[in-house]
Amino acid sequence: MDVRVFEEVVVGRIGPFPVTATMVASLSMSVALLGAACLLRRAVGRRPDATLTAVAFLVVEAIDQAVREIVGRPAPHLVTLAGSLFLFIAGCTLAGQLPGVRAPTASLATTSALALIVFCAVPVAGIAARGLGGYLMHYLRPNPLLLPLHLLSEISRTVALSVRLFGNMMSGYLIVALLVSLTGLLVPMPMMALDVLIGLLQAYIFAVLATVYIGAAIRTAEE
Repeated sequence: MDVRVFEEVVVGRIGPFPVTATMVASLSMSVALLGAACLLRRAVGRRPDATLTAVAFLVVEAIDQAVREIVGRPAPHLVTLAGSLFLFIAGCTLAGQLPGVRAPTASLATTSALALIVFCAVPVAGIAARGLGGYLMHYLRPNPLLLPLHLLSEISRTVALSVRLFGNMMSGYLIVALLVSLTGLLVPMPMMALDVLIGLLQAYIFAVLATVYIGAAIRTAEE
């Protein structure tokens, strides 16, 4: 009998913990991105005047500039987090176009994990900026009676992050899969290109929203 976690068949176990196909795909994408980053760093060091170096510089500079505009000051750690989120989601989108590969971001488990990372990063950034007591005080402003609303707001936006990404990625995956099964590979090519475009847009939106939430915690803690 198949065992399912988040409606996915368990492909193996590590002790008492189930391992699903999405977990394997997510880990593979993370390893691939880490390996690509290491190779790119080595290539940039060897040939700093190469085209690849210019492309890497432009990508990093674009992410850094976006974070600066949102936060209002340099935030290297936030640049790393936002860039990692964007590249992971974008990589999953591209991987999902390969035959027989389902994008990990088309699973609610993956999008929930990404949203949970952002949820945990918000208080960490706020506490790092002002300390535990100073950060917790903003939940009591302008009136302590608003504490439940502040907490509900953080939980609801985390759920919205997860469901928004999951809905967009899953719908694109299902549409392309249906067209491929009905008409063959060549006819759905425009839809596949549109799916990639939507996936890249969703990666950008997710990274920007994560930066906005974390940046708001930093600014609130500094006020």
